[in-house]
Amino acid sequence: MARRKKIYEGKAKILYEGPEPGTLVQYFKDDATAFNAEKKATIEGKGVLNNRLSEFFMTGLGQIGVPTHFIRRLNMREQLVRACEIIPLEVIVRNYAAGSISERLGIEEGTQLPRPIVEYCYKDDSLGDPLVTEEHIAAFGWASQQDMDDMVSLAIRVNDFLSGVMLAVGIRLIDFKIEIGRVYDGDFMRLIVADEISPDSCRLWDIATGQKLDKDVFRRDLGSLTDAYSEVARRLGVLPKTPLSKPTLIN
Repeated sequence: MARRKKIYEGKAKILYEGPEPGTLVQYFKDDATAFNAEKKATIEGKGVLNNRLSEFFMTGLGQIGVPTHFIRRLNMREQLVRACEIIPLEVIVRNYAAGSISERLGIEEGTQLPRPIVEYCYKDDSLGDPLVTEEHIAAFGWASQQDMDDMVSLAIRVNDFLSGVMLAVGIRLIDFKIEIGRVYDGDFMRLIVADEISPDSCRLWDIATGQKLDKDVFRRDLGSLTDAYSEVARRLGVLPKTPLSKPTLIN
């Protein structure tokens, strides 16, 4: 498709003006970052894999009635999505201890939590996306109490869906983060899942071996990130099950 006006560029994606009012084109880059972009690399094929995996997850959520910004995939790297007002928060759901919660609370990685724990981080790279409470969110007007209730409800539904899908292919969903957007139909506002859902935004461990199949492979120098993401895609049926030298996707 013809290149359109760039609206925003982040660490892993670019948003362009969409072909119709109220739409955007979301382009997935091959860039990989970690530790608030202190570690960077270009991983060939990563954007293609994340595009297809996010399409798979967003489509599945739509089929069970969870509203998302996803409209359709345009090509191997681009999606057509609905424009929305992004709430400046990352909503994190943790099923097992890993990463920052293990560091903060001294819980051994891999420990199952008593129940899914929902956390919020304020989206600001210059501050390192700090953890915030509902009190902060309400006081600074980032979201209302009703918004927060709705965000938790959406996050738990996403967690239920992703946990089941992953369990069926032998993968444990350790945690994930999502972004939430506001869309308006006249005077009526509702919240939808936006951004992406991919191994970039989830921790995924093989149930049998504990092998990491997510961005921790890049963060911790554990091997090939493309191989890890390709394995997730193969298990979910997005890629063929036979090994490939490079990620070749099913149309």
